[in-house]
Amino acid sequence: MATIGDLLRAGTERLRAAGSESARLDAELLLGHAIGADRTAVVAHPEAPVGRLAADRFEGDLARRATGEPVAYIRGFKEFYGLAFAADRRALIPRPETERLVELAEAEVLRRLAAAPRPGSPPLRVLDVGTGSGTIAVALAVALRRRRVGEEVELFATDDSRDALQLARENAVAHSVGDRALFLEADLVPRGVVTPWDLVLANLPYVRSDAVDGLPIAASFEPRRALDGGPDGLEVIGRLLDRLPDALAAGGVALLEIGSDQHAAIVELAAARLPGWACSVESDLAGHPRVARLARTSGAIGRDP
Repeated sequence: MATIGDLLRAGTERLRAAGSESARLDAELLLGHAIGADRTAVVAHPEAPVGRLAADRFEGDLARRATGEPVAYIRGFKEFYGLAFAADRRALIPRPETERLVELAEAEVLRRLAAAPRPGSPPLRVLDVGTGSGTIAVALAVALRRRRVGEEVELFATDDSRDALQLARENAVAHSVGDRALFLEADLVPRGVVTPWDLVLANLPYVRSDAVDGLPIAASFEPRRALDGGPDGLEVIGRLLDRLPDALAAGGVALLEIGSDQHAAIVELAAARLPGWACSVESDLAGHPRVARLARTSGAIGRDP
């Protein structure tokens, strides 16, 4: 009977030969999935025997990964912000850099709640645009629940993909926040909503069209529309900027994830689309530009779309 160490060595070599840039990590995660253990247990017990059924499952998962299929789709979930989210081809796989957006959103909500007079104030309205699998909205809802924040915040999330919205709802229910967020089918911002939002969050497509095909092969399994940001990577984000004057309440803030090379471009775009608005960029843990913060200043206007 093969041991964990035997299977890891063989699996790592197979994935390395197939071109995986993280062959060892992939093999550890897939073997853990096959035997029903976490990666820590796999690494800690190389001498443990592996039964035939688990070994066969590992072999099948290796074959899928060797074709380029993402580990998250093979396992059926992806860790994000300390939570496990269901992941499949209905939506983009959550990236760790997006956790910075959730951190900033949580801090912004708590700051506003602390500054607002209570009780009797209207709820703080938060909108997650292009929610995909719901990771931002759900992670924020869970974080606020831990902070014992309830009716003080109304959380909404939109996507123009019904399939993605269904996955988002499934993730919300799985984390017991299905009643804390309203998921709406919409192109960016819902039309016809009279009351604007205090905080708008978005991780929209920001990869240049000509760069999408050059991404690692795993990205080819994900919805292209969730990655392709147009010729300059900021086409969809630009459409959202055009909607912000009507979508954001007075004193509202938008937090938008951007590419690590788009600092100057987003500042320039904001100046053109939202004259007089303040635009700053927050870095992620790696020190790369990651989240643009946009706020309407006194007397500022927005360009008509």
